[in-house]
Amino acid sequence: MWQAEVRVDLDAIRDNVARLRAGTTAELMAVVKGDGYGHGMVPSARAAVDAGADWLGVCTLDEALTLRRAGLTVPVMAWLLAPGLPLHDGVAADVDLGAGSVGQLGEMTAAAQRAGRPVRVHLKIDTGLSRGGATPQDWPALVEAAAKAQSDGTVEVVGVWSHFVYADAPGHPTIDRQLSVFHEALELAGRYGIRPQYRHIANSAATLTRPDAHFDLVRPGLAVYGLSPVAGEHYGLRAAMTARARVMLTKRVPAGAGVSYGHTYITERETTLAVVPLGYADGIPRHASNVGPIQLAGRVRRIAGRVCMDQVVVDCGDDPVAPGDVATLFGSGQHGEPTADDWAVALDTINYEVVTRFGSPRVPRVYDGIGA
Repeated sequence: MWQAEVRVDLDAIRDNVARLRAGTTAELMAVVKGDGYGHGMVPSARAAVDAGADWLGVCTLDEALTLRRAGLTVPVMAWLLAPGLPLHDGVAADVDLGAGSVGQLGEMTAAAQRAGRPVRVHLKIDTGLSRGGATPQDWPALVEAAAKAQSDGTVEVVGVWSHFVYADAPGHPTIDRQLSVFHEALELAGRYGIRPQYRHIANSAATLTRPDAHFDLVRPGLAVYGLSPVAGEHYGLRAAMTARARVMLTKRVPAGAGVSYGHTYITERETTLAVVPLGYADGIPRHASNVGPIQLAGRVRRIAGRVCMDQVVVDCGDDPVAPGDVATLFGSGQHGEPTADDWAVALDTINYEVVTRFGSPRVPRVYDGIGA
């Protein structure tokens, strides 16, 4: 008998990847960073590759090496690389690396020399996000250094890439501005003899809404898991994750009873409270207190009072509820339960954060579908 669980539908991930793949002539990189956005990196990666993903994308070197150890042989790219990491392990494992500065490139060339083989590099241009990548002012120096390293045989420049600021708002002026900077960066790279096989900038939102930004490779992440990056649009995607728990106990309390820490919730009348064994140690944000939606006893209710480390309380009124009943936090919505989007609205956040929070060792993931 289970107490709490996160169910992941691998067939939904396959369907989403197949849908995304059919919508582009570019190759597709399924982004499985952050433990597969909370869905489990390796099972999600295998489902994505089964459905036609050509690449896998992650942030860290450890994530990339984990995919390799799991036997995944498709191209893998890692791009969040702090100084001093054993990049030679990545080179030896045939992991592509993202370089956004001359310093990063230098570490990669040293890793290539140690590994005894060229490093496959994707040069990142900062087109306006002001996060990773070389600014347009620093781009010539990075491209020149990469061209030299390529001629020396330590580097193979496989790609040039960037990341959108606001592609989840189709029509936002930043999108066209960034594409313009990206084109200029590619033109300058060409002057140094760098003509990458892969030019890529499209995330989930741009994959779904901007075919002119697909270039040679698209990098959907959120959409792989069936969640839309664009508010109010679903694009036929199927949400893959359901989070739920069984009621631990119920009790009748009188009107005026304070519920949970701080008594931020006071019962208005005699009522039945249900204790659900999930809390902020398991993925429910504390700021879901009094607002987080939960389906229980036939309808959607709100968390009553503050979220605790291990549990929340739900006010069920006079509706019949008993220990062992299933309380569903979110799922696909097909059975009337809240969705990750509903939680995002309630918490004034994004659906990305809702699903990636779940992954506590106390809440096992259970997989459905082929390969479960």
